[in-house]
Parts: sequence; C-alpha cells; structure tokens
Amino acid sequence: MEITSPAFPNGEFIPDKYTCAGTDVSPELRIGGVPEGVKSLVIVMDDPDAPGGTFTHWLLWNVSPTTTEIKEDGAMSLLVSGAVLGKTSFGEVGYRGPCPPRGMPHHYHFKLYALAAPLSLQIGSDKYELQSALEKVHILAQVELVGLYSRK
Repeated sequence: MEITSPAFPNGEFIPDKYTCAGTDVSPELRIGGVPEGVKSLVIVMDDPDAPGGTFTHWLLWNVSPTTTEIKEDGAMSLLVSGAVLGKTSFGEVGYRGPCPPRGMPHHYHFKLYALAAPLSLQIGSDKYELQSALEKVHILAQVELVGLYSRK
C-alpha cells in the first residue's frame, strides 16, 4: 500500500499553499495498493515535533477502500460517500495545515491505515477516541508520507 502527493515528494518540503502561510487547503493525496479485504481507510496527519507534544492537523476515517485520490481540499467530497472528519488539535473539524513556530523544520506525517472494518465514531471525535477505536479493529496495512515545513 502507498500514499503519495503530487504536491511534495516524501521527505521534502510542503509548499506554503497547504499551510497557514498560504490558503491552508489539504494537499492532493494518492492512494495505491490497498490490500484485499479492506473495509475502510483512515488518514491521520500530525506533527510529532510540536512543542507541546504531537499535534493533530487532520483526521479522516471510513474512507472507501476504492478511493485512489483525495483531491486538493477534497475531503468534503468524501463525506458524501460516508467518510467522517475528526477534531484537530486546533479544536476544529477538518484540515488545518502546518503552522509551527519559527525555527527548525517540523515533520508532518500523513498516515494511512487500511482496516478490516469501518469505525463507529461520530463526526468531531478526537485523536484519542480514534486511537481507542483503532485498537479494537484489525489494521491490515499502514503506510505514511512525511512532509517538512518551516515558517520563514
């Protein structure tokens, strides 16, 4: 299984457009090689370099396993097919891009989980509720894409 983005290669810098310095829209993501038997996908974007501990920027679950692309700023279109958005560390539902303090680059992990069953979580559930739900379901595959960002 793989997750990539045409906006930035793995391990490279995320363009300003997808951050608080730009229009703060989610980057396009491409998903491939989803294994047989997957019933739903989960996307988590977080920053483990945040001063107060891991900071969550995006939570999206119950994404159809047939999804091969999430268009730029396109999570809303997935909601029609049953995907659910969670609450970020900003206290909001949806995507909020990188916005670290000035200084060293932070690493932003776009994690993709392939699950054997959909999750029973309400819209606006947070990362702790998602983590608890993930512990109760079989994860068939897991990959990640890492982007860097540093405010100028």
